[in-house]
Amino acid sequence: MPMLILVRHGRSTANTAGVLAGWTPGVALDERGTAQAAALPGRLAGLPLAAAVTSPLQRCRETLAPLLAARPELPLHPDDRIGECHYGDWSGRKLAELADEPLMNIVQQHPSAAAFPGGESMRAMHARAVEAVRDWNGRIEREHGADAVYLMCSHGDIIKALVADALGLHLDLFQRISVEPCSVTAIRYTPTRPFLVRLGDTGDFAGLAPREENSGNRGGDAAVGGDAGAP
Repeated sequence: MPMLILVRHGRSTANTAGVLAGWTPGVALDERGTAQAAALPGRLAGLPLAAAVTSPLQRCRETLAPLLAARPELPLHPDDRIGECHYGDWSGRKLAELADEPLMNIVQQHPSAAAFPGGESMRAMHARAVEAVRDWNGRIEREHGADAVYLMCSHGDIIKALVADALGLHLDLFQRISVEPCSVTAIRYTPTRPFLVRLGDTGDFAGLAPREENSGNRGGDAAVGGDAGAP
């Protein structure tokens, strides 16, 4: 079965502003995110990609633009199922404001029970993303063979949910996973089980240095939607 390369979009204006973007339109890459996207073709140069699948949101499309320019033959397929979680009434709000919402503790500690007001549940987000990968695995194998490699550009919570699925982790444990902007995660699927072969690889260890958080999340909490990465 195929190898899946998961790319989180580059750093966005919402990441640096500490805003939970969700499906809010007009959220673009910031200057650093644009540079991250520009470096992506070089980072993936050794991979014979059969196809690219993307969240329809602007920040993902902008992340893939340099790669598609470098590989004009690479087919691109939008798929709403790997779009960001529908955060509903939380969309567009500052994470610092959301930190004290009672629901935030559920999101952090028991995400399988969390449903965003006016949006979707994290359980539904997880299910649609996993379904998308299963469908694309089958399609890529049929069209390109069992050893094919393909790419998905998506969002922090989606990628964390897919990693949890690959590791056989309950969704309630997925907040223990972290993926930085424009990081690369690789999962090799087989008929019996997946293998996680890369996780959140940026090739940059600056993100491990202590830094002041601007996400509004408390020390032991995960950044909902994904943090802004290294400064």
